[in-house]
Amino acid sequence: MSLNPPRAFLGVTRSALGRPWRDRLDAAGLGRAEALAQVEGIPDILARLLAGRGVEPNEAATFLEPKLRDLLPDPGTLIDMGPASERLARAVATRERVAIFGDYDVDGACSAALLAGFLSAGGAQPRIHIPDRLIEGYGPNSEAIRQLAAEGATLLVTVDCGTTSHEPLAEARRLGLDVVVLDHHQAPERLPEVEALVNPNRQDDLSGLGHLCAAGVVFLALVATRAVLRRQDVWAARGGEPDLLAALDLVALATVADVVPLRGLNRAFVRQGLAILRGRARPGLAALMDVAGLDGPVQPWHLGFLLGPRINAGGRIGDAGLGARLLLTADEIEARTIAGELNRLNQERQEIERQAVIEAISQADHALMRDPALAVLLASSPDWHPGIVGLVAARLKERFRKPAFALALNPEGGATGSGRSVAGVDLGRAVRAAVEAGLAVKGGGHAMAAGVTLAPGQGDGFHAFLAQRLSAEVEAAGESEALFVDAALSAGGATPRLLVEIERAGPFGQGSPEPVFVFPAHRLTDAVEIGSGGHVRVKLKGGDGASVGGVAFRCAQEPLGRALLAARGESVHLAATLSLNRWGGRETAELRVLDLAKPV
Repeated sequence: MSLNPPRAFLGVTRSALGRPWRDRLDAAGLGRAEALAQVEGIPDILARLLAGRGVEPNEAATFLEPKLRDLLPDPGTLIDMGPASERLARAVATRERVAIFGDYDVDGACSAALLAGFLSAGGAQPRIHIPDRLIEGYGPNSEAIRQLAAEGATLLVTVDCGTTSHEPLAEARRLGLDVVVLDHHQAPERLPEVEALVNPNRQDDLSGLGHLCAAGVVFLALVATRAVLRRQDVWAARGGEPDLLAALDLVALATVADVVPLRGLNRAFVRQGLAILRGRARPGLAALMDVAGLDGPVQPWHLGFLLGPRINAGGRIGDAGLGARLLLTADEIEARTIAGELNRLNQERQEIERQAVIEAISQADHALMRDPALAVLLASSPDWHPGIVGLVAARLKERFRKPAFALALNPEGGATGSGRSVAGVDLGRAVRAAVEAGLAVKGGGHAMAAGVTLAPGQGDGFHAFLAQRLSAEVEAAGESEALFVDAALSAGGATPRLLVEIERAGPFGQGSPEPVFVFPAHRLTDAVEIGSGGHVRVKLKGGDGASVGGVAFRCAQEPLGRALLAARGESVHLAATLSLNRWGGRETAELRVLDLAKPV
């Protein structure tokens, strides 16, 4: 516990969302900010942002300009990387048929496309299989593996899955396939018997790279494989080696979409991957940007909120292989066709999700009326599509600020579910413990997200187990919950030039929060509900006469939306993040409203 706890910001102890506001900088943080500004010559606002993210003065230069060559570790620090890279190199050298078994989310699609692109460039013959969420479920399954073996595969590589797939991978070996696992999910002590299992979250792995997504692990595997092929002088006969740096667009997309911490190597992946994305060299992603209406240079939030959901839509309610095919195609016409289909599926997914969220919120409200201290929320329905339960869980978590699970019940009485957690509560570990306790058929994940499969009759026991096991963690997270503010700002100070300065501290995401600014005692000159999504558009006017506008998303019928609409014409403290809006040839700063408080 800090001896100098963060200060209440503007004296706000209870906002419209019922939480206190805290200065992100405690006394030590203020000291860091002062040193960064005075010793390193960094502008004051940027110094505050860096200090609030734990950057020491001697780390500032590396943080502001993260370079992959400085941060890329020796891939060999990962357990089993040696045998994995040797086996992948042999597949390239002998032009083998390689079956790639991936997950049906963005990380899985990017990982599969990353590996397949490298193998194809080297002369191997990759074949990607992404399982159907409804028919096959998550991870490798024996029937699909038998089909891949029948097609002539001699090597099976699982990406973003496989760490707990004992029986399917044993079947692969019985069929004569070698098996390499490239994964990042939390691992039990007993692992499948395979040629190599590379996972920084293995219990015996000491690499310190557990924050990587699967695509990051695959990238390191390709760095190691490329080195093996160099030693064997294979590339000369293949017309030169592939440019791994050009594939960082896929690593960046997966890193943001999988919500892994943006620190160290991950920051470098995203920073350099964004530069490649802005070049629009990959036809599939260029087409997806167009259908998503992405305007201007690609930003990290575009990956998480515009591109990622569209790639996920195929795996949620359509053809699970669409995402990987989009990322691999070099044909611009095919790219536009697939991107259009993913966009259509995403629109369909949004409507399905909207109906399910209404029902889930009602269930959660009733559960909390019975037990306000309930640590973990669980909602379920036989009518929910298994592909949207993760999104429903995320909405429950956002609304109630508690870990939440959503289950799609099947006709036999079992369920497929997905959970989302809050900071400080390790949901993946708890789900693994439930599996080991016999309260779930299978499940796992990481701290912030998990999946589970339940047999008939396991729902209540699973819920009770999670609620009891996580009660203390959830209570501690709730006590520390506050809106952490980086700085106060005036409407006149919210300019595109400021956003350029802020971007130097990015990319922002998990582990490196987007800067939060408070506009103190500004008049809320307008607040009106817009569109069909329940958004509220606002306009603020400062004492200097300058104005700035923005949006509070999906909140018109929520406490924040009601507070905004009721405060129209009044003086308020408004908390928001900033983004750049381009319209009609002009650039302006725009607010994304987070919270509201009345001046005392």
